[in-house]
Amino acid sequence: MAEEQRGHRRNRQQLGKRVGDKEARKLRARRRSDSIWFGLGMFGVIGWSVAIPTLLGILIGIWIDTNWPSRFSWTLMLLLVGVILGCLNAWHWVDRERRIIEEKEKEHDE
Repeated sequence: MAEEQRGHRRNRQQLGKRVGDKEARKLRARRRSDSIWFGLGMFGVIGWSVAIPTLLGILIGIWIDTNWPSRFSWTLMLLLVGVILGCLNAWHWVDRERRIIEEKEKEHDE
């Protein structure tokens, strides 16, 4: 009987911890009330950070293909380079924002 009571007590403690953890996450989300706008802004930053290098690569490629025709399409090659650079740039922004958010959460938890 005593072991059964310890099992119930342990289950209640685990349940209390899970409920407390969920409540803490909800409170952190409410403190960041601008999270929707932040997310939309981040989509914009990511989109532009990919679009601008891609468009620049296309424009430079068209200019090279127009002025110095060759067997190779500089437009396609620089399009690919622009997309790769844009994706690396977007990854940089997302990683930077993730680190900032994690640091703020650590500071607040302490």
